[in-house]
Amino acid sequence: MLLIPAIDLRAGQCVRLRQGDFRAETRYPHTPLQLLQRYRALGAPWLHLVDLDGARDGARRNQHIIVALAAEPGVALQVGGGVRTRAAVLELLALGAQRVVIGSAAVERPDEVAGWIREFGAHRICLALDVRHDAAGVPQLRTRGWQDAGRCSLWDCIDRYRDCGLEHVLCTDIERDGLPAGPNLALYRCAAQRYPRLRWQASGGVTDVADLRSLAASGAAAAISGTALLEGRMASGDLQPYLRVA
Repeated sequence: MLLIPAIDLRAGQCVRLRQGDFRAETRYPHTPLQLLQRYRALGAPWLHLVDLDGARDGARRNQHIIVALAAEPGVALQVGGGVRTRAAVLELLALGAQRVVIGSAAVERPDEVAGWIREFGAHRICLALDVRHDAAGVPQLRTRGWQDAGRCSLWDCIDRYRDCGLEHVLCTDIERDGLPAGPNLALYRCAAQRYPRLRWQASGGVTDVADLRSLAASGAAAAISGTALLEGRMASGDLQPYLRVA
């Protein structure tokens, strides 16, 4: 399993949100470039970059940062946040992203997004599906920067992509995101069992190396970590087994 460090951008600043709430924002003093350099020094081959301005209102305020980070050697960028059109996918690929993350559009327009996967290649597109569990324990989707309730469950959404070659899915448990609660192992175990051919990226609640071991055992192909890495909760020497591309 691969550890992918995350950088969330809002108005050019590195931030983290608590459970996706834009009113519960923590700002960090590091620049995006400083964080990339730190994670590259650890050995991270990928970086997950989220444009929170784009996710919330479609605003594009961080392109210059994406260009600058993409020009840095040794780290590939997976970039998302408000990518809702084919033109936006093309723009991010042109800016240097190696993989583009599709969120709300993947839920709202699955046939169109499936066409992007066929056109650009499954290795260049990752679906970002963010969930809150309902009273029955079913993971229900949230969209538009987690502000709107989705129209279906996680499983219903994935079923719509069976025939397009989908490979990468980033699933965030919103209730765990930004909190030291540990990841929702049952969610990722169920996802890997239902769809074993997909490369699931787990996001939300990763606090320490024990969580990484547990996620690897659950069947996740990758783990996204933002807060725990930003705040130095994991010793760099313990991370090495999770910083190699399989």
